Amino acid sequence: MNPMEMSNLIEFPIYERATPTFSEAEMAGRLQKLRGAMATHDIDSVLMTSIHNVNYYSDFFYCSFGRPYGLVVNQQTQTTLSANIDGGAPARRSFGQNQVYTDWQRDNFYRAVQKHIKDGDTVGIEMDHINMQMVSKLKAALPNSKFVDIAEPAMFLRMIKSAEEIAHITKMTAIADIGGTACAEAIGVGVSEHEVAIHSTDTMIREIAKVFPDSEIRDTWTWFQSGINTDGAHNPVTTRKIEAGDILSLNCFPMVAGYYVALERTLFAEHASDAHLKNWQVNCLVHDEGKKLIKPGAKCSDIAHELNKIYAEHGLLQARTFGYGHSFGILCHYYGREAGLELREDIDTVLEPGMVVSMEPMIMIEEGKPGAGGYREHDILVLTESGAENITHFPYGPEHNIIIKG
Repeated sequence: MNPMEMSNLIEFPIYERATPTFSEAEMAGRLQKLRGAMATHDIDSVLMTSIHNVNYYSDFFYCSFGRPYGLVVNQQTQTTLSANIDGGAPARRSFGQNQVYTDWQRDNFYRAVQKHIKDGDTVGIEMDHINMQMVSKLKAALPNSKFVDIAEPAMFLRMIKSAEEIAHITKMTAIADIGGTACAEAIGVGVSEHEVAIHSTDTMIREIAKVFPDSEIRDTWTWFQSGINTDGAHNPVTTRKIEAGDILSLNCFPMVAGYYVALERTLFAEHASDAHLKNWQVNCLVHDEGKKLIKPGAKCSDIAHELNKIYAEHGLLQARTFGYGHSFGILCHYYGREAGLELREDIDTVLEPGMVVSMEPMIMIEEGKPGAGGYREHDILVLTESGAENITHFPYGPEHNIIIKG
């Protein structure tokens, strides 16, 4: 049979649904809020294309590998759009319907869009995710439709976490603490960064399998940095071997169902110089004071300005490298970001109960100067009606994290 004569769109029968991450009531509630936002903005249909929004509203966590994926939502139905390469897995994982498109003709994804979105609809798309080529093809597929942005309204909906989400994030944060313990176990002079990271990651993955036995096992990772490699928060793991007196950075990231949490700590191998101790203690002070400022009614920009004062008093403000924290939920280093909830001078969002944010101050002293390296501590806090609950429990500071072996 000529592939050009094969079906453009197919549907797989669902023999057995995967155990969902969240309850049916939770998923229906998310969609109800999205549909409310659609009504407010006069949007007939939404086409989500990002990993984070497709996952948030359908529980399907896609791997694109160069192919487009989507979720169509209108006031009656929700349908994930997936590539045939994934077989029936998207149907098993989706809350709602699933439409599969094949590779037998180019741009079958847009034929799936045409099937599920009426030409002439006002269509919400993620303008912070969709590229110009996709916009052009959508306009060709739906020439009478109007396209408007849904990314920001959807982001603000995701920023307030439900009780189920908070429970999920809390379990994951405990797993990050376990990863931190595994890092500390593996640290030693002469041990390479990648060996420390492997031990931590494997430990977290095994714990995820215990705590979330029905979940997909994917994307958990550890960044462990030593010496000069600590200057960047997102520097990758290398084969560099730990030396006595090295500053170290522990970064544990368990991932479950698209949700990301983090544990980050400054440590030292065997001993720390006086200059290193001074910088470390200042950063821990900022971390302590920052956690006190996280509460309902606080403005993100105000928190940043207050913490800047502490660094300035100690002559370290110029060593700051990024904002003081950010939202947690469905996000990762390669997708997703709730940019409206970052503790930065240019963000005026007011903290509310149900938000989940980090406090993670970092300073970096250039190589060649006394106390060189990157310092950061990182806790996750859940906003409550009266304050904030710190769900990170791994210790920090010189009393705990100068690692001496033997």
